[in-house]
Amino acid sequence: MEQGPLIEIGLPAALFLIMIGMGMTLTPKDFREVLVAPRATLFGLLAQVILMPLLAFVLIHFLSLSPALAVGLVVIAACPGGTTSNLFAYLGGGDVALSIILTVLASLIAIVTLPLFVSVALEQYHGMSAVVELPVLKTVLALVVIILVPVSLGMLIKRYANAFSERMEKVVSVFGLVVLLAVIVAIVSQLGDRMFELIRQGGVAAIFLNIVGLGVGMIGGRLVGLSRQRAFTVAIEIGIKNGTLGLLVTLTLLKSSEMSVPAAVYGVLMFAFGFLMIGYAKLTGIAGGEKAS
Repeated sequence: MEQGPLIEIGLPAALFLIMIGMGMTLTPKDFREVLVAPRATLFGLLAQVILMPLLAFVLIHFLSLSPALAVGLVVIAACPGGTTSNLFAYLGGGDVALSIILTVLASLIAIVTLPLFVSVALEQYHGMSAVVELPVLKTVLALVVIILVPVSLGMLIKRYANAFSERMEKVVSVFGLVVLLAVIVAIVSQLGDRMFELIRQGGVAAIFLNIVGLGVGMIGGRLVGLSRQRAFTVAIEIGIKNGTLGLLVTLTLLKSSEMSVPAAVYGVLMFAFGFLMIGYAKLTGIAGGEKAS
């Protein structure tokens, strides 16, 4: 599934501006708090890169998926969160510093864990072995350009022009919502009539995986002692995945359009679940909650 100009060029550019806006809400103290109390980081990383792929194997067993869809589900389950998860965490009033740290660390760890889980799935469901290598340099550069650079710029603006950064916060929120809605429209338009067929094939698996991921983040996070705000943030990081990476693995590296179905469907449905999570956060007052633990 080829990406249109809006997603391929417009989305990264918009996210760059939004990440500057997020940076204008952060201070070094926010990141220190995450590092001093690393429970949320450790739980979030373990859930993203280890637990979710294992749960995908469990879902495959109960849903009796075809071999290709089974491999595709493991691929998307093993993908880390992307920069879009940072935006959802921000809009829902989550811990943005934690979200950014989880995105960066999980993306780096996934360079090793994603190929490992995909290789296991290929051998188990296809009876074949294959070496899957992710573009390490491209991944690192993307994290630096799309996350670290704009967030650092935003933090500098906050430090030297605090009044301006406070005025811009609402503008960034509105712009973020507009961008998300534009992305949804672009994806649905791009898929066209194929969307219903893709949802028919992989919709149930994608929905279950998304619900399980959000549940692991919210319920599991509370069980290990995280605040509601940080449990929400971890849930968003688990539920809003880097669908582009999933499509890269299935279409470019594995060269299978059928294997790409779970990633394509998940990439659409996760926005709906993400907006539901934002609504839940607003209704329950998660925004501005206690960050400790």
